[in-house]
Amino acid sequence: MISYNPKDWIQFIFNFHKSDTVRKLLPIIIILALYSWFVAYMEMEVFKLSVNNQLKNLPIMHSLLGFAISMLLVFRTNTAYDRWWEGRRLWGSLVNSSRNLSIKLNSFLQDDNDRCLFKELIPHFAMALKLHLQSDITRLELDSLPHPEIPDFDTSKHVPVQIAGLMMNRVNQLYTNGKLTGDQLILLNADLSAFMEICGACERIKNTPIPYSYSIFIKKFIFFYVMTMPFGFVFTLGYLMIPVVSFIFYVLASLELIAEEIEDPFGKDENDLPMERMALTIKKNIEEIF
Repeated sequence: MISYNPKDWIQFIFNFHKSDTVRKLLPIIIILALYSWFVAYMEMEVFKLSVNNQLKNLPIMHSLLGFAISMLLVFRTNTAYDRWWEGRRLWGSLVNSSRNLSIKLNSFLQDDNDRCLFKELIPHFAMALKLHLQSDITRLELDSLPHPEIPDFDTSKHVPVQIAGLMMNRVNQLYTNGKLTGDQLILLNADLSAFMEICGACERIKNTPIPYSYSIFIKKFIFFYVMTMPFGFVFTLGYLMIPVVSFIFYVLASLELIAEEIEDPFGKDENDLPMERMALTIKKNIEEIF
């Protein structure tokens, strides 16, 4: 995720980072400008359609449709941002649950070996969840120090479930061995359950994209809306219509691109959630607690 100063207007206006929509849309904008010039040249110089006053009413259609497309894009952007923000809240809850579980275990457990196990497992859950959400077939790496009590996780299966299950089994074993009381077990259960609840909620966002028919309708709407604009605006703007149409396309297409980027907050784009940084924060906090 990009860190920035929201008050630095100069940087926002004149700086173009690699994820800026201008870079992505520039080839299409150039093609659209050439297309608009061709339409203007044919209508004004070849066919001389501007003498027909009835054709000057064509921009009214675009004015009416402009309101509809703006409402669609506002809803599209808000929906995508809601998904991004929900993902951020879930990872914030993961940070809090990891800290709470670590504080309780550090207070309840007296054996350093028992503490060491959870000191390794809790941060690894966050990193495993990150890799799981990004669909990376990556082996869960442990520290350079050997930990024979921690088994090798099967990366062909659901790694976060394996880690959460191992923590739950170990807590239950500690209770059976008399190292935890029943009341302490109840206190730990809520934090342990929160791990998989957060994982399931993140999977819901990841595996449930915006409906295909809705997404493709907006793209088609933008395409036909922009492609028909030169035919009407050329009579009122002349060749000035070329930059106007190009700018309108840039605004509409940029909103759609931004929505596409943030609707999946668990990817690797610059504006996606900094899951690795939050996972390292969890690891640092856990090491400080234990």
